[in-house]
Amino acid sequence: MTEQKTISLSRGELTLRYQTSADYQLDELLGFAERINPKRAFLFVSKVLGRHIPVSPDKMRQAFTQLATLIPDDLPEPIVVIGMAETAVGLSAGVHQVLQSRYPQAILLNSTRHAQAAALLATFSEDHSHASVHLIYQSDDSTLQANVEHAKTLIMVDDEASTGNTCQNVVNALRQAGLSKLEQVHLATLVDWSLDKKLGKKLGETDSNIFNDIAFFRHHLLAGDWTWTDRVNAPAVTMPNVSTTEAGSQPLLPTGNWGRQPTRDSTSGLDFLLEGLHHTLSQRQLTLTSFAHQKILVLGSNEFVWLPLLLAERLAQYQADVKFSALTRSPIAIHADSAVTSVIKFFDHYGLGMTNFVYNVTPESWDWVLLCVETPQDSVDEIWQRFDNVMVISPRPEI
Repeated sequence: MTEQKTISLSRGELTLRYQTSADYQLDELLGFAERINPKRAFLFVSKVLGRHIPVSPDKMRQAFTQLATLIPDDLPEPIVVIGMAETAVGLSAGVHQVLQSRYPQAILLNSTRHAQAAALLATFSEDHSHASVHLIYQSDDSTLQANVEHAKTLIMVDDEASTGNTCQNVVNALRQAGLSKLEQVHLATLVDWSLDKKLGKKLGETDSNIFNDIAFFRHHLLAGDWTWTDRVNAPAVTMPNVSTTEAGSQPLLPTGNWGRQPTRDSTSGLDFLLEGLHHTLSQRQLTLTSFAHQKILVLGSNEFVWLPLLLAERLAQYQADVKFSALTRSPIAIHADSAVTSVIKFFDHYGLGMTNFVYNVTPESWDWVLLCVETPQDSVDEIWQRFDNVMVISPRPEI
């Protein structure tokens, strides 16, 4: 059954038509907020992604697993799972990990907005984004790179699809980069708003309108379309400059490879992060058992979210009440009646001189906040030093 909902925002009105599944209703998956972005005024705020709203790792895992389960068996291999920076890089790693029970040779490859010391495979644009340019890198391993180039199935993972244009841009860029053997493209999203007049289609049903020579499938937990109506005399907005793809002045510490280059093992850097946690705990004369029955918030940072999520899952084993969220470069308006009700602003820890944000987080509400960064501990803005319960966790190679 198709349902309808209208959300009133200061810059206009968002009208949704949507179909829910038995597993998720609209209010369980999404809230709504306003972007500080002249390209698009509204934002779908996921309640299961762990980006703008703190979420339990269990709830995130459930969504990852549910989405991966929708992807069919017997796909032609090699398979590449590609995630969209920055919001969906943890989601893609989670989906990839679940898929490996059926496709152990599947490769994970995330886009990034941070320049790497590696050979570039492709670039593409996410037109409506606050930071439109994405980079995709090659593998240093010639055999693994050959598997990428010979991929027959591409599974593109994102938190939401609004128009389908980004998927087209990704596939076009990869084909131009040499992925000429693609037979199938699967767009796997938590929510798909690109169905337009195709609301009558079944979940996962093929759609030949996007690619003429590649079979195309959609998989999602909720499907629908939206209509936006500008408000007369709506206030103008100026978006901060957050679109750089520079590397920054701070070094990236060893974190293994969790998808910025092609990989089959996205967990290889977890030991480095765990070693960083033990080091910080020892400085405070604490141990992991100190977290038992404590209220813990683990914060990933920008694209560095997958390993921090795995860390959060480890802490939950100590009977801690653990939630996960992340820093972001995405500028969002704060409204008491929206899904984003508070913000902390600070300079990014990559040394780009860029404003970063964390939403819906009040550090004083937690026993401990573990801020996980892939840069040195002293790279974080001094604003975090105001909170005695904030620990900055940087990866440390095992000695």
